[in-house]
Amino acid sequence: MRRIRVVSSSGVYSIHFGEGALAKAKALLAQLHDSTGTFVLSSPRVWRHWGRAVTKVIPRRAILFDDAESAKRLATVEGIARQLVRAGADRRAIVVAIGGGVVGDVAGFAAATYLRGVRLVHIPTTVVAQVDSAVGGKTGVDLPEGKNLVGAFYPPRLVIADPAFLRTLPHREFRSGLYEVIKYGVIADSKLFEFLEKRMDAVLRRDPKALAYIISRSIAIKARVVSEDERESGLRQILNFGHTLGHALETATNYRRFLHGEAIGWGMIAATLLAVAKGGLSDREATRIIRLIATVGPLPPIGKMGAAQLRPILAADKKTRGGRVRWVLPRRIGTTRWGIDVPWLVVARAFAETPRVAALAELR
Repeated sequence: MRRIRVVSSSGVYSIHFGEGALAKAKALLAQLHDSTGTFVLSSPRVWRHWGRAVTKVIPRRAILFDDAESAKRLATVEGIARQLVRAGADRRAIVVAIGGGVVGDVAGFAAATYLRGVRLVHIPTTVVAQVDSAVGGKTGVDLPEGKNLVGAFYPPRLVIADPAFLRTLPHREFRSGLYEVIKYGVIADSKLFEFLEKRMDAVLRRDPKALAYIISRSIAIKARVVSEDERESGLRQILNFGHTLGHALETATNYRRFLHGEAIGWGMIAATLLAVAKGGLSDREATRIIRLIATVGPLPPIGKMGAAQLRPILAADKKTRGGRVRWVLPRRIGTTRWGIDVPWLVVARAFAETPRVAALAELR
């Protein structure tokens, strides 16, 4: 089992990754000391698959809530807080979030705000959660106006990531998480990108060695970036590659058409075209990025949505400054620029071209 350290404003915490990590959860939780109770937060869907295995090592009744993106709301956080009160959770409690990105974001925000903050542990069960959302301390919920607009930076005390959880993921959800892995290759790790180009078939088969390589490498990148820039004042912005437009697509479709990673896949294609238009990325590198995205599988269609429909959503994005969107654009595979201002006309043209370019990549 690999241990990866993350430096945060609340101190150093560890990510324990590897087969069998769940079995060590009881011992790892005991190291947090002085707990007056452990409170497990999860979803009915996750609990059906993993409740029995989890309760063998964390013998606690779980507080369950809907893990659909549409339920990622302040009302859900209030419901969790009230159940914690009734269960007797005090300031020395430990909240353990077991699930994917929605569970982690909602449970994390509940932990950050309940009694002004109780200790948080993540046990992520999806690819997206293991490589991204469980690491770095971002928590939050959505508003009708946009994704993750209410939240807090609240680092966990511990992350336990076991690839065994990925065996029960539906194939579409598994593929969706791979777009986040591609993101890491584009923004910071050309060797990871090359591995994905050569071994995507093995990854899609969920080959254990291939998965261990790409997940541990992705976690290490995220840990390095957030340790250097916890609150997204600089370097951490590179993690938003593909997310600016991706979040807008999720919001515009009421979180019903795209899984999170699928929206990010579209966002990365569009951002790659923007990088070419700005003269910072070669056609050859852009082709490699878009082809790799296509190898994961077909994305749900964008349909008749136009850039004008997305413009007000983009204006409300967390990364917008003074009404201007700041884009994250690749310079070359493994190196990224952030805070890039792109004229709206260029954005609109790139978005209009995105479906056609993606279709061509799928045919090759």
